Amino acid sequence: MVKEIGYILNNTDRKDPLEGLVMIDTLQRLSIDYHFREEIESFLKTQYMNFRSPNHPPLDVFGVALCFRLLRQEGYNVSQEVFNNFKNEEGNFHFIQENDVKGLMELYEASQLSMESEDILDEAGDFSARLLNRHESEIVANTLEHPYHKSLARLMVKNFLNNIDIRNENIKVFSELAKIDYEIVRSTHQKEILQITNWWKDLGLAKELKFARDQPLKWHMWSISVLTDPNLSEQRVDLTRPISLVYIVDDIFDLHGTLDDLYIFTEAVNEWDFTAAYQLPESMKISLKALFDTTESISTKIFEKHGWNPIESLQKSWKKLCNAFLAEAKWFAHGEFPKSEEYLRNGIGINKETVDFVDGFPPIITLTAMILRLWDDLGTAKDENQDGNDGSYLECYTREHSNMTVERAREHVSQLISDAWKKLNRECLSRPSPFSSIFTKACLNVARMIPLMYSYDDSPSQESLKELMRSLAAHLESQQPH
Repeated sequence: MVKEIGYILNNTDRKDPLEGLVMIDTLQRLSIDYHFREEIESFLKTQYMNFRSPNHPPLDVFGVALCFRLLRQEGYNVSQEVFNNFKNEEGNFHFIQENDVKGLMELYEASQLSMESEDILDEAGDFSARLLNRHESEIVANTLEHPYHKSLARLMVKNFLNNIDIRNENIKVFSELAKIDYEIVRSTHQKEILQITNWWKDLGLAKELKFARDQPLKWHMWSISVLTDPNLSEQRVDLTRPISLVYIVDDIFDLHGTLDDLYIFTEAVNEWDFTAAYQLPESMKISLKALFDTTESISTKIFEKHGWNPIESLQKSWKKLCNAFLAEAKWFAHGEFPKSEEYLRNGIGINKETVDFVDGFPPIITLTAMILRLWDDLGTAKDENQDGNDGSYLECYTREHSNMTVERAREHVSQLISDAWKKLNRECLSRPSPFSSIFTKACLNVARMIPLMYSYDDSPSQESLKELMRSLAAHLESQQPH
């Protein structure tokens, strides 16, 4: 079936690009595009050359927006000015009809890839959203709430399959492969979660730390969502280990440790010396040992496999995190509320106490961290009912601006998230990039996953996430000895 689809892609009429663009979009939305990287790259390269040619056959708004989005998300330098063709002399979007729902939806999708100062794309997004909001349709509502670029495609596969037109023979073949692929990938995830739960059980932290969260399944959801390529199974398992320890360390700082203990814990991490921790309570000692052992184990594994050792980089990341946690713990232990900007800088790891440990903190990391910090602080859900010494940007901002209503403060935070996304788009979608495509896609996927982890709505993606967790949990229970 993979060969059959590859043949279809290679023999799509290049003179009529729209058919090929729709096929690629379908493959991506079905999360089976990883099987056809070479064919997709070849097709898009041709379209990029044609797209810039004055002899390129004219496309309607749907075709232009789709081509723009598919090219830009792969790093091609396509200008927002391609949408000027749909504006009148006054500079307003005029040559798009309100009943062209398909075109408006794709225009809205394209606008999500905007970068800073791209006013045309911002206008396109506002214009299309305004007209689309007049249509009472589930598929329109879903597009507005969960545009492709800011969603996790794999979590939307089932929803997309429900709305697919299988009367088209090619699309029918695509959907059949997607169903098979979905089950194979789910089986891979089930094997991964078994490895993670066994590791977590052997670590023994859940028994010793009654105050901390015990959710290896949820923590692995981050890895599944961030590293979506099914072939990266080993990397997903390895990534879940430090993610789980981030949650544990967070709970130690928020819920358990005294300020004196937190100073000692942080100093031990800064020195990367376990002997400094002899004064700590047993629960914090075993957490620190798990942090050291896991970091060193992953580093050794990478060195043996790839010939380079990331231990210093990983150590610096832990130092940066613990220093940020300590700064926040000191503020709230003393009843202090920092300026909102200071709180945010600390929350994403940029502060005077940690700068000596960082020999490079690229925007691609800080922007992802900012989106996470701000989404977390929006308070759309009280995660795990964790009532500890934890503040929020929203709280600091409203205290700083005494006349500010909570609603306006939330709008301000939403605007900050939108601005961070534009900057993240520039970092991830511009070429050349100092980072690998796997890394840039992982950063985008973190940003895409954040709303799902910090809200509990009934959206298709949220339901799909819950369904995936339920299926993995059911498989896990079936594997336990009775």
